[in-house]
Amino acid sequence: MTVSPDQAREILRNAVAVCPAEAVNAAVTRVAGELNQALRDANPLVLCVMRGALVFAGQLLPQLDFPLQVDVLDATRYGNARHGGELVFRALSATHVAGRTVLLVDDILDQGVTLAAIRSKLLEQGALRVLSAVFAVKQTGRTKPISADFAGVTLPNVYVFGFGMDVHGVSGGGSEHAFPAGHQGQSEGNDADRG
Repeated sequence: MTVSPDQAREILRNAVAVCPAEAVNAAVTRVAGELNQALRDANPLVLCVMRGALVFAGQLLPQLDFPLQVDVLDATRYGNARHGGELVFRALSATHVAGRTVLLVDDILDQGVTLAAIRSKLLEQGALRVLSAVFAVKQTGRTKPISADFAGVTLPNVYVFGFGMDVHGVSGGGSEHAFPAGHQGQSEGNDADRG
């Protein structure tokens, strides 16, 4: 769904911040510190899960002080929909993963289906180990097939967007936003490529 500039402004007007910019920055810095300790000798392949993780990765990578290689992959269960369907790999990493430590950088661990499938695919391709760093973990109240190894913030089970995550292509900039209860955007899932 494509939205007009007026519709985009309306989406932002009706949203409430659930994670202010200061908390976002602190979470990214904390995750970077944890990764610097855990992966300093691993020379990992860092894979940014497109497109939602782009903002997180863009702020995280400059804070990492160890040798690494960066690539991207594009997998989605959502496309432009608000509910997940079949997982589609739109682009796989061109970098060989066999024998490597791989760090997946993703925006949010929501239901966990996408991130778990990506992890399985990388292990099938011979990755030595696959770790995940997500900006946000959503408290869904359900068991997930995967846990994040590194996580920035924990968010309530509301429809969130911002910091790379979008609703109908509209992102909220440097903060996490959510729709207030009863708003048409609220959903159990998110419409970006949610892990």
